[in-house]
Amino acid sequence: MRDEDIYKQIMAGVYVVSDNIISPIGLTTDANFEQIKKGVSGIGLHHDTQMAALPFYASLFKAGAYADNAVYTKFEQLLIASIEQALQNTTADIAGSKTGLIISSTKGNIGLLENNIQTPQLNKRIALHTSANLVAGYFGITTQPVVVSNACISGILGILTAKRLIESGQFNTVIVSGADVISQFILSGFQSFNAISAQPCRPFDADRDGITLGEGAATIILSSNSKYSTGVEVTGGSTSNDANHISAPSRTGEELAQAINTSLSEAQLLPHQISLISAHGTATLYNDEMEARAITLAGLKHIPVNSLKGFYGHTLGAAGLLESIMSIKSLKENVILPTPGFKQIGVTTPINVSSELTTGKLTNCLKTASGFGGCNGAVIFSKTN
Repeated sequence: MRDEDIYKQIMAGVYVVSDNIISPIGLTTDANFEQIKKGVSGIGLHHDTQMAALPFYASLFKAGAYADNAVYTKFEQLLIASIEQALQNTTADIAGSKTGLIISSTKGNIGLLENNIQTPQLNKRIALHTSANLVAGYFGITTQPVVVSNACISGILGILTAKRLIESGQFNTVIVSGADVISQFILSGFQSFNAISAQPCRPFDADRDGITLGEGAATIILSSNSKYSTGVEVTGGSTSNDANHISAPSRTGEELAQAINTSLSEAQLLPHQISLISAHGTATLYNDEMEARAITLAGLKHIPVNSLKGFYGHTLGAAGLLESIMSIKSLKENVILPTPGFKQIGVTTPINVSSELTTGKLTNCLKTASGFGGCNGAVIFSKTN
């Protein structure tokens, strides 16, 4: 491809052409959005002794839903179901060598280790690229799928990877789908950090005491062709790493602020032009404190902020996608969703946390995420009309 063709490709934009969310509160994006507007949360108290000896709060699908079968695991079935729903809502052509597939997950099929003897065959079955190839094969996608597994920024990084692949001219269309399911392995891991809240999580609240886990799947389809656009474009995005600690975030927020500022620069936006911030907001002491510092450093402390973890729990590799889709829907509907559980600001650098459903003219949304290993991600969605 000639340099001028690549330049035109970059200038053409990266458009959101379809999306889907499958969660315990709904099987479509619209259903999820309506439930959240009504204040419906998927989080409940569960007593499953196969996962934990004591009851725990989580947002889980009903027992037996998407159960493993001889061909596809629950994880893979969620991905397939979400992608199918997203494809039904667009006429974009996914056939041929100009369509890519990106799978985002933090744990994939790791739960298979719990009830099976570890063998080379099992190790291959658990591998994320195995799942990605199965999903690609189901939809007849002939290009090699890309797997993104970078802790809690995996969903955002999947979107940014798709954006770069489209801008470089490698693909015209990219399907980005993410999912995670909660198992005893995952739950016990977070419990070992004393990170699980004894109540539904309360992001940014003074009484927050940890995360709530959740299951879900989400899909965004991006394209360089504006004729398929649903009215929203990915205009900027960036990642950074604070290299502070394997499981604890930066104490200053400078590195997430760097990712935010780079995203604003790429989108050619000033801080006051952001209408909404969809924060990671896990409700741990250190994450929320760091995010608030980063938002303040980036000059965004007066912009409305929400965290949707009180509706969905932390859906791990699906979180960045799921919450991005809700942000896109918020832009289209001019609605700012609330932060469940939030009552009193509990961070030392106060930010404008949305505590109730509000309406107003929205044009640009910033989505942030941070995760283990010090990774940070930011992406900006903008209305095109």
